[in-house]
Amino acid sequence: MKILITGSSGFVGTRLTTYLIDQGHRVTGVDALSAKGNYKKEEFRFVQADTTRTGEWQQALKEVDAVINLAGKNIFHLWNDKYKELIYNTRILTTRNVVAALPVDRKVVLVSTSAAGFYGDRGEDILDESKTPGDDFLARVCVDWEREAFIAKDRGVRVVVSRFGVVLGRNGGALAKMLPAYRMFAGGPLGDGRHWFPWIHMADLLSAIEYVMVHEEIEGPLNFCSPNPVRNNEFSKTLARELGRPAFFRTPAFLLKLIAGELGGVLLSSQRAVSKRLLSHGFKFKYPDLSEAIRASL
Repeated sequence: MKILITGSSGFVGTRLTTYLIDQGHRVTGVDALSAKGNYKKEEFRFVQADTTRTGEWQQALKEVDAVINLAGKNIFHLWNDKYKELIYNTRILTTRNVVAALPVDRKVVLVSTSAAGFYGDRGEDILDESKTPGDDFLARVCVDWEREAFIAKDRGVRVVVSRFGVVLGRNGGALAKMLPAYRMFAGGPLGDGRHWFPWIHMADLLSAIEYVMVHEEIEGPLNFCSPNPVRNNEFSKTLARELGRPAFFRTPAFLLKLIAGELGGVLLSSQRAVSKRLLSHGFKFKYPDLSEAIRASL
């Protein structure tokens, strides 16, 4: 298949590019950052562009069989009004520009990213794809992000929206931000640690993206999360155990909010998201168990 990836130079995008090329696909990467990886010309081409703006990069969409839309500013940054605008615009405007340029004369699938943050802070609720969205900032971003993607259905495009849990993988992502504290014997739960933590191992994320891409009967929203979400307490203990470290440095909720502001509140939100639709379509997780997933990520 001819596949275009927006956000191809990011944590997921670089690994997805390698994975899809290894599976025999041809990939076009589009990102504002420079290309990463060393690929043969017949396997990979790269277009450097700001996808929040219309431009020549959209011509690359005319001959694709699939688009995987990953572009979006990293949320793990101190939020102010300007940065929140970047979080919003990099997702919504990119998706709008992708949809506007999709071909109408061929069968195409759009796999557009969203996040488990769609559901907001939901306590003990078990969150499958039928549940309603939350109302905090990230939930509103996800709602608008998904709405832009589903506009492509009017162009005859099959649309899959993938609501990512926290992605666990080597050399990047959330784990890279957590590991230094744990290795310095300063890791531990956030707040009371009772909030639910949706996660997925990178290997399962990549294979799930290809799975929904090639299975033509799959469309709509899917939680890209392990079938076994855990509480933050359990995640902290498991990570510490795999590192051979303690996990008793609990960060009080008030301190996290004081330091990280609005983002601190998001880090304390509870999303017990489950992969109901992925499982119902026959997808098999390689790493459904947290211990094995962390071990494979270290």
